[in-house]
Amino acid sequence: MKGKGIIFSASIVLLLASCSHKIMPEKPSLGQTAFNLDSLPVSEINIPIQVSLKPVYAMAEKKVDTLFTSPGYPDGWVQSACDTRYKYSFRRGPLQMKATGTSLNLGFTGYYKVIGSTRVCVSGTAISPWTPPCKCGFDEPERRVNVSFTNSIIVRPDYKIKLNIRRNEPQPLDKCEVCFWGQDITNQVMKGLKENLDEAKAELDKNFGTVDLKQSFQQVWDKLNKVYDLYGMGWLQMNPQKIRINNLFARNDSLYVYLGLSAKPVISLEKPSEHSSVVPNIGDFSQQEGFSIFLDAVLNYDSLSTILNRQVMNKEFDLNKGPVKKKFIIRDCQLYGQGNEKLIIKINFGGTNEGTFYLTGKPVYDITTHILEVKDIDFDIKSKNTLLKTAEWLFSKRITGEIGKYTRYDLTSFIDTAKTTMNQYLDHEWIKGVRSNGNIDNLQIVNIYPFSQHLVIRSNCTGTLSVKVESVDFSL
Repeated sequence: MKGKGIIFSASIVLLLASCSHKIMPEKPSLGQTAFNLDSLPVSEINIPIQVSLKPVYAMAEKKVDTLFTSPGYPDGWVQSACDTRYKYSFRRGPLQMKATGTSLNLGFTGYYKVIGSTRVCVSGTAISPWTPPCKCGFDEPERRVNVSFTNSIIVRPDYKIKLNIRRNEPQPLDKCEVCFWGQDITNQVMKGLKENLDEAKAELDKNFGTVDLKQSFQQVWDKLNKVYDLYGMGWLQMNPQKIRINNLFARNDSLYVYLGLSAKPVISLEKPSEHSSVVPNIGDFSQQEGFSIFLDAVLNYDSLSTILNRQVMNKEFDLNKGPVKKKFIIRDCQLYGQGNEKLIIKINFGGTNEGTFYLTGKPVYDITTHILEVKDIDFDIKSKNTLLKTAEWLFSKRITGEIGKYTRYDLTSFIDTAKTTMNQYLDHEWIKGVRSNGNIDNLQIVNIYPFSQHLVIRSNCTGTLSVKVESVDFSL
């Protein structure tokens, strides 16, 4: 009896040991395919920018002198010949600007008054004293003259804006006749005025003839190279490639600049490293309107596994194997790839049996229903062979069906929310006096790439964006 007891006890131990044996198939080894990540298409962003010229007008109003006088005025005289001398005072009215195309006309009405004297000269020698001074515009309305400058704008590839300034001929509106015999000295006054205006033009050339905006564009370029936190949803890196100025013209009191940007933006769940670069020269002209942004969202599998586990961890259900009920409990899941079209889902389970098995499936997105799911979920061949030998009851479509339910995501509400959020973000004041207005027309997933280290979801977003600059601080 004692020997039989030892044999019975040993049998029980062996039976328990066999029941508690964990199922551990080999990891899948998926066949290599021609699957690879296509080059991210370049995103094109074309932004019409309307810049109000009113601040420019105000700046010019301060910079352009309001009073011009003859040399030495009021005591000194201008003597253009032996027989004539005069002196004048000239004040300008408010500046008037008219912009069209790439030209800007800056003009004003000037008001002047003149005092002059004459004497008799022979061969350049005076033989009489000066007559009493004759006045024009002192005891009567000031004489008027229209004065204007024409400015044309050229934008160079190195971000230098060249302002070509041309002084136009003054247009007198009133004659200036002095003394009782009505001598017309308008031409002499215009000659002296042109000399003063040429001095003003030289000063404008000096201050505004060439404006270098490269430092300002470098600051914009640096901001585009930064990494931005998307409110806890990931990190955005724009990866700018090129800047363009597609068009530039003026109309009424506004300057219109059509700015273009080429970029390769990427979103990742882990913060990427930032890099800096020198802003390239202005690129070639583009006729595209609006924006078309291709965006790669780089998602690591740990984060995706965490999302899946929130849905399935410790979920249990019964499976019938003939008259015997079997219990199956999902302990946790792990997603990863092997560099081809399929995802691998590692399932750690408990219940009647314990262990691990592997499922495979292909991530697919339906552009019409906005549903992202893992389709054709099935047991990996190595897991299938192991289960058939050790726990055939686990080889069930109910298990793959249950897992499939939780790898199916309807992104309709997400896309609608994302469009609403982005539209609100596009329509706001960036800094005082600078506001953007935009609209997202379409947002779609265009491809999915399950690599071994991360899942890449490529999307395309199209829409329009414009910027309006109402004020500019020229003191900066």
